[in-house]
Amino acid sequence: MQVSLKKMILFAVLVELFIFLVTYYMSASLGETFKYSARYSGRLSLIIFLITFYVYSTSEKSISENVALKNLLRIFAIVHVIHFGFLATNIYLNDIPLEISRLLGGLLAYLMIVIAPFKLDKISPKLQWVYFYYVCFVMIMTYLARINGGFEGAEPFWFHYLALITLVSCCLIFGWLKMKHSKTP
Repeated sequence: MQVSLKKMILFAVLVELFIFLVTYYMSASLGETFKYSARYSGRLSLIIFLITFYVYSTSEKSISENVALKNLLRIFAIVHVIHFGFLATNIYLNDIPLEISRLLGGLLAYLMIVIAPFKLDKISPKLQWVYFYYVCFVMIMTYLARINGGFEGAEPFWFHYLALITLVSCCLIFGWLKMKHSKTP
């Protein structure tokens, strides 16, 4: 049974809405609502990205031939844009100072994520790797910053260590899987 792209997008958006509603009802202020919405929406994005990266690394088809992968790229982009909305609102409502270096690196990743569903299949496989590893790198740096206390109001938590270990492991394993699948005739 194959689920349509529209249903998968609807499900992802409903999960984001659920995250917002739960954090709204559990938070003392709107600023706190968006802080936690951004946090848990980011975790949803992480999961969808890792699934997408796995499908890419195990596929013997090109992206243009792999409908499931193209759909996952679209869903990841939509979920991550919603995450960006939560994040930007959190920054605004809670007067969080921004660091230009982090901002530029993250902005480039967001642009790549939004453009990927439309252009990733039209670029060389080496540049496709750049996309997946750069997005992974930005996520790794985000979790490292959380672990090192670089986020105001966010203490290091066991999930940050788990996410960091998972991302680094997936970079290694998925790279190996892609090379393995690329060498098969």
